[in-house]
Parts: sequence; structure tokens; C-alpha cells
Amino acid sequence: MTDFSSIAAFEAALGALPAADTSAIAAARARQGELTKPPGSLGRLEDIAVFMAGWQGTACPTLTRGRAAIFAGNHGFTIHGVSAFPASVTASMVANFSAGGAAINALARAAGLDLKIVALELDRPTADFTIATAMDADECLAALSSGAEVVTPDLQILIVGEMGIGNTTAAAALCARSLGGSVAEWTGPGTGVDSAGIARKIAVIERALGHHADAPHTPFETLRRLGGREIAAIAGAVVKARQLRIPVVLDGFITCAAIAPLAAAVPAIADHCIAGHCSAEPGHVRLLNRLGLAPLLNLGLRLGEGSGAALAVPVIRAALAAHAQMATFAEAGVAGSL
Repeated sequence: MTDFSSIAAFEAALGALPAADTSAIAAARARQGELTKPPGSLGRLEDIAVFMAGWQGTACPTLTRGRAAIFAGNHGFTIHGVSAFPASVTASMVANFSAGGAAINALARAAGLDLKIVALELDRPTADFTIATAMDADECLAALSSGAEVVTPDLQILIVGEMGIGNTTAAAALCARSLGGSVAEWTGPGTGVDSAGIARKIAVIERALGHHADAPHTPFETLRRLGGREIAAIAGAVVKARQLRIPVVLDGFITCAAIAPLAAAVPAIADHCIAGHCSAEPGHVRLLNRLGLAPLLNLGLRLGEGSGAALAVPVIRAALAAHAQMATFAEAGVAGSL
């Protein structure tokens, strides 16, 4: 059974997003005020602890079970030369993930995360979105459901990442259609194309936007017309995590672009999300600002694979450790407060 077996089911989920537990948030903030430190002195670590408390529904949240889910897909528009690498590299990298040899394998281990790799019909790329919809309705629903299926109720955090040659082009198209602005503002070098490559990407995206100009501007229609299977799967995972009140750590430009069509219609979709980092892809900082998310890290990464999100998890663990393990003024026998 799929979680999003119909467009109506997906839209219903977007229309009924649960909110964080305000009582737990208040209790966590009260605890922060009792810990042996000046108020606010741990900066964003305090905010992270309170954020996690709100989604776990407890004043002292924990993090013992997290998962990194990496989705892979191929895109039909790569025939237009938008990437420095051929589409066959997607399958090669998935094989590397499965063999344990990629950056995300090492980073997920270091962060204490389960790692799940989901390859979505790599031998059948999406249609060329300059002349057709990338996916038909059933294909998009299947991709959304593939993302939802990796999210299990026992998780306390979910990291999402992707692999798909050309998918910065799809991400830029999704952002331009969902959030406005010029295509050039959203388009960057991706895997490292030169200025001529960026110009090709811009031209391809503009043709795609023109082809789909008269289509409804709903989250589902935008995803199926301009996204990819891996991008739709990320969107499905984010929505499912919200239904289960599981916080999500977003990776780079592509994972954030997966929720851009959703955020355009339902801005609260990002409320349970943390931006793991700000990537070197130029459109990412613009996108984070539109989503209202401040990145935890800024390390100049542009790899994808969920790498920046995984790197953020030890910071989240540290925030929860300080929140739970520091003594209160009463426990430490310290009079008053700092």
C-alpha cells in the first residue's frame, strides 16, 4: 500500500500538517532558563534543543535513531548538455553507495545514522521536460510514495539527500516556477559546468517553463512537470515525516528545491525542517531565505548525497546533550542565576 496513492491523498496531507507541541516548547525553554549558563549563551544549540522538543513532545528530547535516506533518479533533459557528466554516472554512484565507498557512507557512520539508498528506475529517465511532463501522475505518485516509505515511526530525525545527474537544472526550474525570479538567479554550475554550460542550463529551463506556462501552479503539478523521481521522493519523505512529527534535516539546493513547490502553497511545510548547511550552489542561499531557514553549517560543500545534512547531525546531538545533561542551578547548588 502506498502512502500517496492519489493526488487527493497528497493534497489532503499538505492541508492537514500537524504543528509542534507548544507545551513541550515552553517546558524546554523553561529548562534552558534553569541551566548553569547565562541565558542564550549557547546560541543556536539552545534553539535546536527547543525545536526538537516541540516535535518530540517532551521537554528533554533524545536522538538515538536517525536515518539518512538518499534517493537517486535520472532525467530526460540531460540530452541537452546541462551537466559535466553523463547520466550513466548516477547508476555508478548508486553502486558506490551500496559498496560503502561514498562520502555519505563515511559521514552517515560518523553521525550514527542508518543509511538507506533508494534508486528509482535509473534505466528509465523522466521525460524531457522541455517538450513533455517529466512524469505522468502515476509516476509522480509512485515517487512520492517511495519517499514516504522510508520514513518509519521509530525515527527521531530524518536526513534527506539525492543523486541524479542534471538535477540542479530541475531544482532551478522548480524554484523559478514556484518562487518567481529570473531563471539566471536560480541557475548555477552544479557539477562544475563552465559559463557556456550555465547558459545552456538557463536556456533549457526557460524552454521548460514556457512549455508548462499554462499548467496549474499546484505543488503536485509543478513536481510532476519539472521535477524528477528522486526530487518527488524527497518531497514525499518530508511530508510523511511531518505527519509523524519527525524533524527533517535538509541537505543542499536540490533537497530544498524539492519542497519549494510545497512551500509556495503551504509555507508551514518547512516548520519541521532544519537546513543542515548552505551549499556553494548560488541559488541555495536565496532558497533558504525564501524557506525561512538558517543553515547550521557553511563549509563550501557542493557534493549532494546528503553530505551537509549528515554533518549537521553531530551538532544536533551536541545541542540535545547540553540540554539534557547540564545541571540546573538548583542541582548545582548555585544561588540565583548567571
